[in-house]
Amino acid sequence: MQVEEARRLLVEGLGAGPEPPSPESARQVTAQLAHPGTLGPLVRRLSVGDLELAECVRLSYRHVLGFDKLLLLHGAPRFMLRIHFWHGAAGAVSEDIHNHRCAIASAVVRGRVRMECYEPAADGVPAVAYRETIDGPGGAWRLRRVGEARLRLLHTEQYGAGRSYGLAARTLHRVVSEEPTVTLFLETAPQRSVTDVYVRSRSRVRDRGSGRDDCGSVRDSGGDAGRTDGTGRSGDAGPTGGTGRTGEVRPGGEARPAAEARPGSEVRPGSEVRPAAEVRSGGAESVDPPPKTPLPPAVYLAELGALAASLGY
Repeated sequence: MQVEEARRLLVEGLGAGPEPPSPESARQVTAQLAHPGTLGPLVRRLSVGDLELAECVRLSYRHVLGFDKLLLLHGAPRFMLRIHFWHGAAGAVSEDIHNHRCAIASAVVRGRVRMECYEPAADGVPAVAYRETIDGPGGAWRLRRVGEARLRLLHTEQYGAGRSYGLAARTLHRVVSEEPTVTLFLETAPQRSVTDVYVRSRSRVRDRGSGRDDCGSVRDSGGDAGRTDGTGRSGDAGPTGGTGRTGEVRPGGEARPAAEARPGSEVRPGSEVRPAAEVRSGGAESVDPPPKTPLPPAVYLAELGALAASLGY
Protein backbone atom coordinates (compact mmCIF):
# COMPACT_ATOMS: atom_id res chain seq x y z
CA MET A 1 0.00 0.00 0.00
CA GLN A 2 1.22 3.50 -0.85
CA VAL A 3 1.26 6.23 1.78
CA GLU A 4 -1.28 8.41 -0.02
CA GLU A 5 -3.68 5.46 -0.30
CA ALA A 6 -3.46 4.94 3.46
CA ARG A 7 -4.15 8.62 4.04
CA ARG A 8 -7.18 8.41 1.77
CA LEU A 9 -8.56 5.46 3.73
CA LEU A 10 -8.16 7.38 6.98
CA VAL A 11 -9.81 10.52 5.64
CA GLU A 12 -12.71 8.61 4.15
CA GLY A 13 -13.11 6.33 7.16
CA LEU A 14 -13.01 9.10 9.76
CA GLY A 15 -14.95 11.67 7.75
CA ALA A 16 -14.07 15.28 7.02
CA GLY A 17 -17.03 16.96 8.72
CA PRO A 18 -17.00 19.08 11.88
CA GLU A 19 -18.17 16.23 14.10
CA PRO A 20 -15.48 14.00 15.68
CA PRO A 21 -15.33 10.44 14.33
CA SER A 22 -17.03 7.67 16.26
CA PRO A 23 -14.97 5.00 18.07
CA GLU A 24 -16.46 2.41 15.73
CA SER A 25 -15.40 4.24 12.56
CA ALA A 26 -11.91 4.64 14.03
CA ARG A 27 -11.81 0.93 14.85
CA GLN A 28 -12.92 -0.11 11.38
CA VAL A 29 -10.28 1.88 9.52
CA THR A 30 -7.55 0.84 11.99
CA ALA A 31 -8.46 -2.83 11.58
CA GLN A 32 -8.32 -2.43 7.80
CA LEU A 33 -4.89 -0.80 7.91
CA ALA A 34 -3.58 -3.39 10.41
CA HIS A 35 -4.14 -6.32 8.04
CA PRO A 36 -0.69 -7.82 7.27
CA GLY A 37 -1.22 -7.45 3.52
CA THR A 38 -1.93 -3.74 4.01
CA LEU A 39 0.36 -2.81 6.89
CA GLY A 40 3.38 -4.73 5.60
CA PRO A 41 3.82 -2.78 2.34
CA LEU A 42 3.03 0.51 4.09
CA VAL A 43 5.63 -0.01 6.81
CA ARG A 44 8.22 -1.20 4.29
CA ARG A 45 7.65 1.93 2.24
CA LEU A 46 8.07 4.14 5.29
CA SER A 47 11.16 2.22 6.45
CA VAL A 48 12.98 3.41 3.34
CA GLY A 49 13.13 6.75 5.12
CA ASP A 50 12.47 9.18 2.28
CA LEU A 51 8.91 10.16 3.22
CA GLU A 52 8.57 12.84 5.91
CA LEU A 53 11.25 11.08 7.95
CA ALA A 54 12.26 14.14 9.97
CA GLU A 55 8.67 14.92 11.02
CA CYS A 56 7.85 11.29 11.85
CA VAL A 57 11.00 10.88 13.94
CA ARG A 58 10.38 14.19 15.73
CA LEU A 59 7.00 12.93 16.92
CA SER A 60 8.21 9.40 17.79
CA TYR A 61 9.53 8.60 21.23
CA ARG A 62 9.92 6.05 23.98
CA HIS A 63 6.84 6.32 26.17
CA VAL A 64 7.34 6.68 29.92
CA LEU A 65 5.86 3.18 30.30
CA GLY A 66 8.76 1.85 28.24
CA PHE A 67 7.16 1.06 24.88
CA ASP A 68 8.16 2.78 21.65
CA LYS A 69 5.63 5.03 19.86
CA LEU A 70 6.50 5.36 16.17
CA LEU A 71 4.55 7.84 14.08
CA LEU A 72 3.56 6.43 10.69
CA LEU A 73 1.19 9.03 9.25
CA HIS A 74 0.77 12.61 10.44
CA GLY A 75 -2.71 13.95 9.68
CA ALA A 76 -3.24 16.33 12.59
CA PRO A 77 -5.65 17.56 13.67
CA ARG A 78 -7.80 14.81 12.15
CA PHE A 79 -5.60 11.81 12.92
CA MET A 80 -2.22 10.46 14.00
CA LEU A 81 -1.41 6.85 13.10
CA ARG A 82 1.28 5.12 15.17
CA ILE A 83 2.90 1.78 15.77
CA HIS A 84 3.45 0.75 19.40
CA PHE A 85 6.23 -1.72 20.23
CA TRP A 86 5.75 -3.38 23.64
CA HIS A 87 8.21 -5.51 25.60
CA GLY A 88 5.69 -7.41 27.72
CA ALA A 89 5.37 -8.33 31.38
CA ALA A 90 9.02 -8.36 32.46
CA GLY A 91 9.53 -5.52 34.91
CA ALA A 92 6.09 -4.09 34.19
CA VAL A 93 4.80 -1.31 36.45
CA SER A 94 1.09 -0.81 37.01
CA GLU A 95 -0.38 1.73 34.60
CA ASP A 96 -2.80 4.31 35.93
CA ILE A 97 -6.46 4.21 34.91
CA HIS A 98 -7.05 7.00 32.39
CA ASN A 99 -9.03 8.27 29.44
CA HIS A 100 -8.04 10.32 26.38
CA ARG A 101 -8.51 13.65 24.67
CA CYS A 102 -10.00 11.99 21.61
CA ALA A 103 -11.63 8.82 20.39
CA ILE A 104 -8.95 6.18 19.84
CA ALA A 105 -8.63 2.79 18.19
CA SER A 106 -6.05 0.03 18.43
CA ALA A 107 -5.47 -3.18 16.48
CA VAL A 108 -3.18 -5.96 17.67
CA VAL A 109 -0.67 -6.91 14.98
CA ARG A 110 1.51 -9.26 17.05
CA GLY A 111 1.15 -10.61 20.59
CA ARG A 112 -1.72 -9.94 22.96
CA VAL A 113 -3.07 -7.23 25.26
CA ARG A 114 -5.57 -7.21 28.10
CA MET A 115 -7.84 -4.22 28.67
CA GLU A 116 -9.72 -3.25 31.79
CA CYS A 117 -12.61 -0.77 31.70
CA TYR A 118 -13.80 1.22 34.73
CA GLU A 119 -16.53 3.57 35.86
CA PRO A 120 -16.96 5.82 38.93
CA ALA A 121 -18.91 4.03 41.68
CA ALA A 122 -19.46 4.61 45.38
CA ASP A 123 -18.55 0.97 46.10
CA GLY A 124 -15.42 0.98 43.94
CA VAL A 125 -11.75 0.86 44.90
CA PRO A 126 -10.27 4.09 46.32
CA ALA A 127 -8.12 6.25 44.06
CA VAL A 128 -6.79 9.78 43.75
CA ALA A 129 -8.01 11.75 40.74
CA TYR A 130 -5.62 13.89 38.68
CA ARG A 131 -6.17 16.19 35.72
CA GLU A 132 -3.52 15.83 33.03
CA THR A 133 -2.41 18.46 30.54
CA ILE A 134 0.36 18.48 27.94
CA ASP A 135 2.61 21.30 26.79
CA GLY A 136 1.74 21.15 23.10
CA PRO A 137 2.62 18.46 20.53
CA GLY A 138 5.54 16.42 21.78
CA GLY A 139 5.56 18.35 25.04
CA ALA A 140 5.80 17.26 28.67
CA TRP A 141 2.90 15.93 30.72
CA ARG A 142 1.62 17.72 33.83
CA LEU A 143 -0.54 16.11 36.51
CA ARG A 144 -2.62 18.16 38.98
CA ARG A 145 -4.39 16.49 41.89
CA VAL A 146 -8.13 17.20 41.96
CA GLY A 147 -9.45 14.95 44.76
CA GLU A 148 -10.47 11.50 45.97
CA ALA A 149 -12.48 9.04 43.88
CA ARG A 150 -13.70 5.46 43.72
CA LEU A 151 -13.73 3.32 40.58
CA ARG A 152 -15.39 0.01 39.78
CA LEU A 153 -14.04 -2.49 37.28
CA LEU A 154 -16.59 -3.22 34.56
CA HIS A 155 -14.77 -6.03 32.79
CA THR A 156 -11.44 -7.24 31.44
CA GLU A 157 -11.03 -8.55 27.93
CA GLN A 158 -8.19 -10.17 25.98
CA TYR A 159 -7.26 -8.98 22.48
CA GLY A 160 -5.04 -11.20 20.35
CA ALA A 161 -3.55 -10.66 16.89
CA GLY A 162 -6.25 -9.69 14.41
CA ARG A 163 -8.55 -8.10 17.01
CA SER A 164 -9.27 -4.41 17.35
CA TYR A 165 -11.19 -2.03 19.61
CA GLY A 166 -12.35 1.58 19.73
CA LEU A 167 -12.81 3.79 22.77
CA ALA A 168 -14.67 7.03 23.30
CA ALA A 169 -12.52 9.87 24.60
CA ARG A 170 -13.86 9.74 28.16
CA THR A 171 -13.89 5.94 28.60
CA LEU A 172 -11.78 5.03 31.63
CA HIS A 173 -9.50 2.08 30.95
CA ARG A 174 -6.12 0.48 31.42
CA VAL A 175 -4.30 -1.90 29.05
CA VAL A 176 -1.51 -4.38 29.75
CA SER A 177 0.77 -6.21 27.34
CA GLU A 178 1.99 -9.48 28.86
CA GLU A 179 4.25 -10.56 25.99
CA PRO A 180 6.18 -8.86 23.16
CA THR A 181 3.41 -7.07 21.29
CA VAL A 182 2.92 -4.71 18.35
CA THR A 183 -0.23 -2.62 18.01
CA LEU A 184 -1.42 -0.14 15.39
CA PHE A 185 -2.78 2.86 17.29
CA LEU A 186 -4.98 5.65 15.92
CA GLU A 187 -5.56 9.01 17.57
CA THR A 188 -8.47 10.99 16.10
CA ALA A 189 -9.43 14.67 16.31
CA PRO A 190 -9.08 16.10 19.85
CA GLN A 191 -12.36 16.67 21.67
CA ARG A 192 -10.91 18.33 24.78
CA SER A 193 -7.60 19.66 26.11
CA VAL A 194 -7.24 17.49 29.24
CA THR A 195 -7.48 13.88 30.36
CA ASP A 196 -8.33 12.23 33.66
CA VAL A 197 -5.87 9.96 35.47
CA TYR A 198 -6.72 7.87 38.56
CA VAL A 199 -4.00 6.53 40.83
CA ARG A 200 -5.23 3.68 43.01
CA SER A 201 -4.21 3.48 46.67
CA ARG A 202 -1.51 1.04 47.77
CA SER A 203 -4.08 -0.66 50.00
CA ARG A 204 -6.56 -1.14 47.15
CA VAL A 205 -8.80 -4.20 47.29
CA ARG A 206 -9.56 -6.53 44.38
CA ASP A 207 -12.87 -5.71 42.77
CA ARG A 208 -14.91 -8.18 40.79
CA GLY A 209 -16.45 -5.91 38.17
CA SER A 210 -20.10 -5.52 37.31
CA GLY A 211 -20.46 -8.35 34.81
CA ARG A 212 -21.53 -5.92 32.08
CA ASP A 213 -20.82 -6.88 28.49
CA ASP A 214 -20.02 -3.35 27.34
CA CYS A 215 -17.51 -0.66 28.25
CA GLY A 216 -18.40 2.86 27.20
CA SER A 217 -17.99 2.84 23.44
CA VAL A 218 -15.73 -0.18 23.16
CA ARG A 219 -16.13 -2.12 19.93
CA ASP A 220 -14.14 -5.15 18.81
CA SER A 221 -14.01 -7.71 16.05
CA GLY A 222 -12.37 -10.99 15.10
CA GLY A 223 -9.90 -13.23 16.90
CA ASP A 224 -10.15 -14.97 20.24
CA ALA A 225 -11.47 -13.36 23.38
CA GLY A 226 -11.65 -14.18 27.06
CA ARG A 227 -13.49 -11.91 29.49
CA THR A 228 -12.46 -12.09 33.12
CA ASP A 229 -12.90 -10.04 36.29
CA GLY A 230 -9.94 -8.66 38.21
CA THR A 231 -7.11 -6.22 37.88
CA GLY A 232 -4.11 -6.06 35.56
CA ARG A 233 -0.80 -4.30 35.19
CA SER A 234 0.93 -2.00 32.71
CA GLY A 235 -0.80 -1.04 29.50
CA ASP A 236 -1.18 0.58 26.11
CA ALA A 237 -1.63 4.08 27.41
CA GLY A 238 -1.99 5.83 24.14
CA PRO A 239 -1.29 9.50 23.81
CA THR A 240 -1.64 10.41 27.48
CA GLY A 241 -0.18 7.48 29.36
CA GLY A 242 0.28 6.80 33.04
CA THR A 243 3.16 7.36 35.39
CA GLY A 244 4.78 3.94 35.45
CA ARG A 245 7.59 2.46 33.37
CA THR A 246 8.34 -0.90 31.90
CA GLY A 247 10.89 -2.39 29.53
CA GLU A 248 11.07 -1.77 25.80
CA VAL A 249 11.27 -4.04 22.79
CA ARG A 250 13.88 -3.95 20.07
CA PRO A 251 13.44 -5.39 16.59
CA GLY A 252 13.32 -9.16 16.90
CA GLY A 253 11.95 -9.04 20.43
CA GLU A 254 15.22 -8.33 22.28
CA ALA A 255 14.45 -6.79 25.64
CA ARG A 256 16.42 -4.13 27.41
CA PRO A 257 15.81 -2.15 30.61
CA ALA A 258 13.46 0.79 30.73
CA ALA A 259 14.81 4.17 29.73
CA GLU A 260 16.72 6.00 32.41
CA ALA A 261 14.26 8.83 32.76
CA ARG A 262 14.89 11.89 34.84
CA PRO A 263 12.73 12.29 37.97
CA GLY A 264 9.55 14.29 37.61
CA SER A 265 7.77 16.31 40.23
CA GLU A 266 4.31 16.20 41.78
CA VAL A 267 1.98 19.11 41.15
CA ARG A 268 -0.42 19.71 44.05
CA PRO A 269 -3.27 22.20 44.37
CA GLY A 270 -1.78 25.66 44.72
CA SER A 271 1.08 24.68 42.40
CA GLU A 272 3.23 23.31 45.20
CA VAL A 273 5.95 21.19 43.55
CA ARG A 274 7.67 18.34 45.38
CA PRO A 275 10.59 16.23 44.09
CA ALA A 276 9.56 12.85 42.73
CA ALA A 277 11.91 11.07 45.14
CA GLU A 278 9.70 12.16 48.03
CA VAL A 279 6.57 10.57 46.57
CA ARG A 280 5.84 7.03 47.72
CA SER A 281 5.98 4.52 44.88
CA GLY A 282 2.64 2.79 44.38
CA GLY A 283 0.89 5.06 46.88
CA ALA A 284 -2.15 7.23 46.40
CA GLU A 285 -0.10 10.10 44.99
CA SER A 286 1.41 10.53 41.54
CA VAL A 287 4.25 12.44 39.93
CA ASP A 288 4.70 14.15 36.62
CA PRO A 289 5.94 11.53 34.17
CA PRO A 290 9.59 11.89 33.17
CA PRO A 291 10.40 13.60 29.88
CA LYS A 292 9.83 11.75 26.64
CA THR A 293 12.91 10.05 25.20
CA PRO A 294 13.32 10.80 21.48
CA LEU A 295 14.04 7.91 19.14
CA PRO A 296 17.10 8.29 16.88
CA PRO A 297 16.29 7.98 13.14
CA ALA A 298 18.31 4.74 12.97
CA VAL A 299 16.16 3.15 15.69
CA TYR A 300 12.95 4.37 14.04
CA LEU A 301 13.93 2.89 10.67
CA ALA A 302 15.26 -0.36 12.18
CA GLU A 303 12.04 -1.03 14.10
CA LEU A 304 9.88 -0.35 11.05
CA GLY A 305 12.14 -2.57 8.93
CA ALA A 306 11.92 -5.41 11.46
CA LEU A 307 8.12 -5.11 11.54
CA ALA A 308 7.87 -5.16 7.76
CA ALA A 309 10.07 -8.26 7.60
CA SER A 310 7.95 -10.02 10.25
CA LEU A 311 4.87 -9.32 8.10
CA GLY A 312 6.57 -10.83 5.06
CA TYR A 313 7.62 -7.61 3.29
